[in-house]
Amino acid sequence: MQHSKIAFVAFMAAILVVMAAILPCGAADLRILYFNDFHGFAESSRRIGSDELQGGIAHLSFRAAELRKEKPSLLLAAGDMIQGDTWANLFAGKPSIDVMNAMGVDAMVVGNHEFDFGKTVLAKRIAEARFPVLGANVTGLDALKPYVIREVNGLKVAIIGVVTEETPSATHPSNVAGLQFLPVARTVRQYVSELRHRVDVIVVLSHIGYNADMELAGAVNGIDVIVGGHSHTKAVKEITVGKTVIVQAWEHGLVLGVLDLTVESGRITSVSDRLESITPALMKKDEKVAAIVENYAGQVRESMGKVIGEALVDLNAENARTGESNMGNFVADIIRKESGAQAAIINGGGLRTSIMKGPVTVGNIYSVLPFNNYILSIRLTGQQIRDALEYGVSGIEAKEGRFPQVSGISFAYSPAREAGKRIAAIRIAGKPLELTRHYTVATNDFLAAGGDGYQVFREAIRQAPDFEIVGGTIRSSNIVYNDAGRWLRDVVVSEVQKEKKITSAVEGRIRTESK
Repeated sequence: MQHSKIAFVAFMAAILVVMAAILPCGAADLRILYFNDFHGFAESSRRIGSDELQGGIAHLSFRAAELRKEKPSLLLAAGDMIQGDTWANLFAGKPSIDVMNAMGVDAMVVGNHEFDFGKTVLAKRIAEARFPVLGANVTGLDALKPYVIREVNGLKVAIIGVVTEETPSATHPSNVAGLQFLPVARTVRQYVSELRHRVDVIVVLSHIGYNADMELAGAVNGIDVIVGGHSHTKAVKEITVGKTVIVQAWEHGLVLGVLDLTVESGRITSVSDRLESITPALMKKDEKVAAIVENYAGQVRESMGKVIGEALVDLNAENARTGESNMGNFVADIIRKESGAQAAIINGGGLRTSIMKGPVTVGNIYSVLPFNNYILSIRLTGQQIRDALEYGVSGIEAKEGRFPQVSGISFAYSPAREAGKRIAAIRIAGKPLELTRHYTVATNDFLAAGGDGYQVFREAIRQAPDFEIVGGTIRSSNIVYNDAGRWLRDVVVSEVQKEKKITSAVEGRIRTESK
């Protein structure tokens, strides 16, 4: 009898082993760590209004490594990683790739600013990466992969990367010549259909913006998670649209996103998400990453650390996408003065960081103006100026980079009105704008080429009867000043060196009306 019981127990154990082998797996945990819009801000810094050091990629890396030990994890980067701060720009983005290699990033989606150094440099950066760089909706750059499949804790996870379709207007047109940016929803739908039966979880690694992520989730079924970037949204808690979880982690490595999922039979059964602040005073740092950061930072200090002047006030660029900014006034005034134009219009999104009160270095200016832009002055009618300003304030709800910073111009507008009908009074040199009169307006070559969607500048140049392109150089009598031999940032450096003590104030150039 005893032998029969033993035999029965052994038989049942064998049956359970076989069943475990053929039945679907039980619940499995997956942790997704994520950051976005890093822009090469590798060192800890103090933001305007705070005395506390924040950020620092070496601290973020250490925390990510700690969290990866707790649960099976993926570390994802949602675009705009290699361009921005001088730490990255001085070396065309290579420091960011070196750091992400050391961190063990599992995948990155290309952001619009990854194209700012041109296709050749981007291809080189991708070749240096020990992780896949994704761009499913980009054609013409073979180095980009549409997706990658990772296996984590027995789960097959597909990661599809997409970048904003507006990239051609968010970087200089020459940087994306020959490339196509296909519709995001159509592209994602295609790959979800292809991958759904092959994997347990589908993640879209997106650089299209938070609102666009929500629209994508509503338009395409079958996406489990969207890890987003582009809009610099501090999404303190995940949201769910349909069955799609959407997250985003602010900017500059100031926080690390932590998304914990439980997956059972190809279905997410529990979700928990948080943003962890990167606070150097309370955190250790990854010494390997810290060494990489310091190596490049030392080279930057050597060439960029020269003090050229003193800021008598904080020059604040943080609000340049939503209203008048004293940093915007400062740069726009220099552009107008340098070109001799009657007015100047620049894009607030082109001012990438603020300068604190105190000593100003060459590197400070390069951080504010990291793009290879130069000054132009264009002949525009009053109507074209009005159209440009109307377009500039049309994206304020989403804090679009097109928001105008101006010099020699003052205007009022109402965000409550319909886009395209928001501008009220416009004055140039204190006098009402005359719609049929011609004025000279200074800007940068990015906007002059239609960047940020400013087609009015591009069309004004091309409407001149003598317009032609010779050997890649544009000629037009509507271009009245063109200093292609000097970057805007170098013009600003020269001005600071000359003035020594600099200041700027919000003066009411841009006024907001309630109706």
